[in-house]
Amino acid sequence: MLDAIRPKTPKIIAIANQKGGVGKTTTAINLGAALVDDGYNVLLVDLDPQGNASTGLGIEPDERTHTTYDLLLEDSDLEDVILKTDIDGLWIAPATTDLSSADIEMVANEKRSFLLHDALRQPAIDRYNLDYILIDCPPSLSLLTVNAMVAAHSVLVPLQSEFFALEGLSQLMLTIREVRGSANPNLRIEGVVLTMYDGRNNLSQQVENDARSNLGELVFDTVVPRNVRVSEAPSFAIPVLEYDPSSKGSQAYRALAQELVSRHQAVAK
Repeated sequence: MLDAIRPKTPKIIAIANQKGGVGKTTTAINLGAALVDDGYNVLLVDLDPQGNASTGLGIEPDERTHTTYDLLLEDSDLEDVILKTDIDGLWIAPATTDLSSADIEMVANEKRSFLLHDALRQPAIDRYNLDYILIDCPPSLSLLTVNAMVAAHSVLVPLQSEFFALEGLSQLMLTIREVRGSANPNLRIEGVVLTMYDGRNNLSQQVENDARSNLGELVFDTVVPRNVRVSEAPSFAIPVLEYDPSSKGSQAYRALAQELVSRHQAVAK
């Protein structure tokens, strides 16, 4: 583990990209597990109505008696929503399809953009001694995603190494700027992580070159390879770090966690 500089309050990172299938949930689960491996305490907030992060960490539907829907719209206590996973140091606020109606229901609320912000700052959060809160956003620039950005300190963007990867990124960046200008002036871009990368593929290399030339240091040095173990792990409801610790996918997410922490430590100095 790196010599940790623990934040006084948890660092909240929204993992967002309006495109589906880019590895948001996979990154949320495995980055969380890698941070726990490094000795940090992590809460994963499932803000996707599909609830894949919850399923991927072994939370059965009948265990989700209180969810992020209740956290946002029913004023539920954090302690009623947060569940312990099978991995020590990793908690989850689960989601169900109930969340699919949240956007419509939040519109009438004057504080509609701040609901998650306020929920994650309940005094009860202190008892978990968290270092990181990772928010798995839905694949859209919806009110749920805006809630995540208003609640977060930064946004991490998974970018699939495929044709048209950079398309739509400008819209995401515009949304981040709008949130920064209206509701969360301190919001920053944590970085862009290339996912599903195949070093033997000229297209992956081209996407990487384009991303690094356009976004510079925002792009993490670590790239997450296309790896069958990463794809298989969710069917066993565990992170790839538990499923196959020596796989290239596990190694990549460990490296990503360490790079993330190193960036935070550099900023803290």
